Amino acid sequence: MIVGILELELYLSGSDSLKYKRMILRSLRDRLRKKLNVSVAETALQEKWQRARLGIAVVSNRRAHADEVLQKAFALVDSVNEAEIIDHGFEYK
Repeated sequence: MIVGILELELYLSGSDSLKYKRMILRSLRDRLRKKLNVSVAETALQEKWQRARLGIAVVSNRRAHADEVLQKAFALVDSVNEAEIIDHGFEYK
């Protein structure tokens, strides 16, 4: 069993409140879960209204499959206009 983890730090340039930030993140989380069947959580920076840190995880029987899913998750987040990826990291266990 392989657990793949993608950690993303995001800059939300259009966010002017925590409410707006949470709306953006909820939409992003729902799209990731629906399209890729991954687990998503905001792991830090909860009180910063223009920044967010997300953890995205997938469990697979093959590392190649886990990597493919996480690369798709990265591309999906990167395509969101409201969020800019400022840091990221991949980890496999």
